[in-house]
Amino acid sequence: MVQSERADDDLVQRVVAGETERFEDLMLRHRDHVRRIVGGHIPPDRMAEVAHEVFVRAYIGLRTYRFEEPFPHWLATIAVRSCYDFWRTQQAAELPVSTLTTEHQRWIDQVMAAQSDEGFAEQARRQEASEVLQWALARLSPENRLVVTLVHLDGYSVREAAALLGWSVINVKVRAHRARQLLRTILREEVAKQ
Repeated sequence: MVQSERADDDLVQRVVAGETERFEDLMLRHRDHVRRIVGGHIPPDRMAEVAHEVFVRAYIGLRTYRFEEPFPHWLATIAVRSCYDFWRTQQAAELPVSTLTTEHQRWIDQVMAAQSDEGFAEQARRQEASEVLQWALARLSPENRLVVTLVHLDGYSVREAAALLGWSVINVKVRAHRARQLLRTILREEVAKQ
């Protein structure tokens, strides 16, 4: 056992035995260790508060320390859990947008505007594609239109479509294949006109 581990173990035993003022010695020995852990996970303005919480939890739980691992490891576990608890409570209390700098707010506005523009453009593309598809479907025979709609747009299997239409599975497969080819031809011819 290393000298510092023996000193930690001795201090823990003394605190647990009733010399509570010795806990300050443990705090002084390990405050930098706790600050490094907490500082890496918590905003700087809240670091002192969380580090204090680590030592409060350590003091309360000191009787549970079993001397199986070095005291700094045990304390590090408490520090990490305290950081986790901090973020769990912060998640529930959302920070207002007003806490952001003007530059950050401007950046968020730009991102939201770009997403809005993209969403609008995507919706317009979908609407346009739907209109073109309806136009092309109108040029098919009722049977071909129905089989394409059932199998490719409504998502029925070939077998389910055959049962709905009262046709054979082979007939549905052949009509669906021919109707798709015919749709491609209609769309290509329309594109070629433009």
